[in-house]
Amino acid sequence: MAAAVAISSTVKYGIIGVGMMGREHLINLHHLRTEGVAVVAIADPHVPSQDLALQLAQSFNWPLKVFSGHRELLESGLCDVLVVSTPNMTHYEILMDIINHPKPHHVLVEKPLCTTVAHCKEVVNAARKRQDILVQVGLEYRYMPPVAKLIEIVKGGNLGQVKMVAIREHRFPFLVKVNNWNRFNVNSGGTLVEKCCHFFDLMRLFAGANPVRVMASGAIDVNHKDEIYDGKVPDIIDNAYVIVEFDNGSRGMLDLCMFAEGSKNEQEISVVGDTGKGEAFVPESIVRFGTREKGRDGVHTLKAEDDRIKYDGLHHGSSYLEHLNFLSAVRAKGGQAPAVGLQDGLISVAIGVAAQLSIEKGRFVPIAEVMD
Repeated sequence: MAAAVAISSTVKYGIIGVGMMGREHLINLHHLRTEGVAVVAIADPHVPSQDLALQLAQSFNWPLKVFSGHRELLESGLCDVLVVSTPNMTHYEILMDIINHPKPHHVLVEKPLCTTVAHCKEVVNAARKRQDILVQVGLEYRYMPPVAKLIEIVKGGNLGQVKMVAIREHRFPFLVKVNNWNRFNVNSGGTLVEKCCHFFDLMRLFAGANPVRVMASGAIDVNHKDEIYDGKVPDIIDNAYVIVEFDNGSRGMLDLCMFAEGSKNEQEISVVGDTGKGEAFVPESIVRFGTREKGRDGVHTLKAEDDRIKYDGLHHGSSYLEHLNFLSAVRAKGGQAPAVGLQDGLISVAIGVAAQLSIEKGRFVPIAEVMD
């Protein structure tokens, strides 16, 4: 892929959507300023979000041009790179506008890529025609130091052929977002798309294979049941079990609970191969791995750290490393593909959509069913 965006010595960023995650990106990019980056523009129709972003930028001595919409930002020609961190249901329209704009812009888009498989596929197909831009999907859990270390252990063959991947996320409920958009499936794609595309992406990465079919059970049991917005009660599930079968015979399982604040770790990941087992714990940042041959006494325990991280932020430094990686791809001018591409984003959404459908229908859902 030939990246044709004209990059000066300073890479100029624009952030589309400066709610909580957009401002998180702004702070991460500030900590990357020594790498030659600057945020020069933002776009958001929500004035309180604009004001909070401006306050941050002023504290960084970064003058910002403020736009109420992404199209005005695009037309300004101010930016080399765009970060899309708007509500999920807006990703499709914004991405299509960016990809089809005459001026090329590299893009880092927050997960999920889009809320439907059909929209994801349209974005993928449109981007294939633009060999002059890079698009990376914000599946930043890959960069969390303990997860990255476990990926390294697995890819190094230390566990043999991966057979089972189990991921537990026990955490707090969804946070309040602007206009409470994340309380409804139609906006977010559903909990298993909105939140869990991260984990389906990791399962696929650990398994080294593509998904074949999905079975899930989930419900709304505790959270948001007493909330009403414009006369409507939220319909997002707050707990689920999901089983994913892959085309190499391996299987993945997700155990999700969003009313489990009383947990030492928010994420626990177990990967078992035919010769060994590895585990990662977040936020403890502990990794354990051992072999069948050496047994319990041979299990190694280490603290996973990454000295490159200058800002931990909301995701234990993974967003900082994500930006560092993407900046490297941008500067490579076509010599380096994004680490997390559009196909990764598409498949992670497809698994989530299949899981949501499985809960609705009470049956296994083939990935081919949602891809078609």
